[in-house]
Amino acid sequence: MLNRIYFYLVTRENKTVIKIEKAVISDAEKLTEIMKAAFDEEARRWLPNQEIPDYNIQPPGYSSVEMTKYMIEELIYFKIIYDSDIVGAIIVSITGKSFGRIDRIFLAPDFQGKKIGSRVIELIEEEFPAVRTWDLETSSRQVNNHHFYEKMGYRTTFKTTDEYCYIKRKESSTAIGGLTKNQDLGNAQYENCNMSHTEFYQVNAEDSSFSNSNLMNTHISNCNLSHSKFQNINFRHSFFADLNLSYSKMRLVTLAGVRFMDTNLGDDKEPISFERCDLQGTTIKNSSLRNLQIVDSDITGMTIDDIPVEKLLEVYYQEIKK
Repeated sequence: MLNRIYFYLVTRENKTVIKIEKAVISDAEKLTEIMKAAFDEEARRWLPNQEIPDYNIQPPGYSSVEMTKYMIEELIYFKIIYDSDIVGAIIVSITGKSFGRIDRIFLAPDFQGKKIGSRVIELIEEEFPAVRTWDLETSSRQVNNHHFYEKMGYRTTFKTTDEYCYIKRKESSTAIGGLTKNQDLGNAQYENCNMSHTEFYQVNAEDSSFSNSNLMNTHISNCNLSHSKFQNINFRHSFFADLNLSYSKMRLVTLAGVRFMDTNLGDDKEPISFERCDLQGTTIKNSSLRNLQIVDSDITGMTIDDIPVEKLLEVYYQEIKK
């Protein structure tokens, strides 16, 4: 992938350079600052009632440096440079060979209205010429976004009172081998078939089943898996991020070496419950443990700020006996 893409906007007085470059971890604080300023300005403009959340205008974690670091490490994250200044970013996901998604695009408020965003969209399409379908979502309240994306060739596929979904299809100059499109394949059965490197986009697979199958290195992104069931699955070395697991249940799960980072309890703050779990050697750092209860558990060797809990309890019981 190219590290630098340049575009020169020539005026009578000077030559202004708009370019995109892959973001690096050292950019995280600057990009978070810009993203927060951009999305807060959008909220002031389009959300007169700040108590009503709109996650398309202010996405979860938009003000978190740790979330920015995650996206830089795990997604395709380009910073936008205007002359020599970082003024925003565009974050995309590429699935398979042909399908792309614009996850976020933002510009510092002072740099909006300079046709930077439209050129950045063009640069991304030039960077990924094989992608023939791009999609994205935006808030139904951001009317300026609707005009912008429609001007860039996007068309509405779905809209509610809260959200507009857009898609842009680019015509391919060559025939696409193996493409099956607009076919009703419901109730079909596939057995002992080679489907490696298969791509699925906008496919309705509700109530489908996969059993005794090799799904190694599968990439599942922007899909509705609510009410799904996963049983007897090998998830070793898998990566789970940016997921909503509220009210899910995990039972008979092996968690050796698993790390939980930057998690939260959602809007309802429903507490997590650990029951009959082996958590030997577990470390909890920089976390809120307010109202946490540990009952009928083996705490041998457990420490809080390097102080053995057994010693703390021993002192406590001595005090209440006095």
